Amino acid sequence: MKKWSLYSIVTFSLLTLTSCEAVGTIFKAGMWWGIFLVCVIVVILLLIFSRGKNS
Repeated sequence: MKKWSLYSIVTFSLLTLTSCEAVGTIFKAGMWWGIFLVCVIVVILLLIFSRGKNS
Protein backbone atom coordinates (compact mmCIF):
# COMPACT_ATOMS: atom_id res chain seq x y z
CA MET A 1 0.00 0.00 0.00
CA LYS A 2 2.84 2.40 0.81
CA LYS A 3 4.41 1.77 -2.58
CA TRP A 4 1.25 2.89 -4.30
CA SER A 5 1.08 6.11 -2.34
CA LEU A 6 4.74 6.85 -3.12
CA TYR A 7 4.17 6.13 -6.80
CA SER A 8 1.08 8.31 -6.88
CA ILE A 9 2.91 11.22 -5.22
CA VAL A 10 5.79 10.94 -7.68
CA THR A 11 3.43 10.70 -10.64
CA PHE A 12 1.40 13.66 -9.43
CA SER A 13 4.57 15.70 -8.94
CA LEU A 14 5.85 14.84 -12.40
CA LEU A 15 2.58 15.82 -14.02
CA THR A 16 2.03 19.08 -12.14
CA LEU A 17 5.53 20.51 -11.80
CA THR A 18 7.72 21.65 -14.63
CA SER A 19 11.28 20.35 -14.58
CA CYS A 20 12.72 23.60 -13.21
CA GLU A 21 10.18 23.75 -10.41
CA ALA A 22 10.77 20.11 -9.52
CA VAL A 23 14.55 20.57 -9.38
CA GLY A 24 14.15 23.75 -7.32
CA THR A 25 11.87 21.98 -4.87
CA ILE A 26 14.28 19.06 -4.52
CA PHE A 27 17.24 21.36 -3.87
CA LYS A 28 15.26 23.46 -1.39
CA ALA A 29 14.30 20.36 0.58
CA GLY A 30 17.87 19.07 0.35
CA MET A 31 19.26 22.36 1.64
CA TRP A 32 17.06 22.30 4.75
CA TRP A 33 17.81 18.64 5.37
CA GLY A 34 21.55 19.39 5.10
CA ILE A 35 21.29 22.32 7.54
CA PHE A 36 19.40 20.09 9.98
CA LEU A 37 22.03 17.34 9.78
CA VAL A 38 24.90 19.80 10.29
CA CYS A 39 23.19 21.21 13.39
CA VAL A 40 22.64 17.73 14.81
CA ILE A 41 26.30 16.78 14.22
CA VAL A 42 27.52 20.00 15.87
CA VAL A 43 25.33 19.35 18.94
CA ILE A 44 26.59 15.77 19.19
CA LEU A 45 30.21 16.92 18.97
CA LEU A 46 29.62 19.59 21.62
CA LEU A 47 28.09 16.99 23.94
CA ILE A 48 31.02 14.62 23.41
CA PHE A 49 33.64 17.31 24.06
CA SER A 50 31.82 18.71 27.08
CA ARG A 51 31.64 15.27 28.68
CA GLY A 52 35.35 14.75 28.01
CA LYS A 53 36.31 17.93 29.89
CA ASN A 54 34.25 16.92 32.96
CA SER A 55 36.08 13.61 33.40
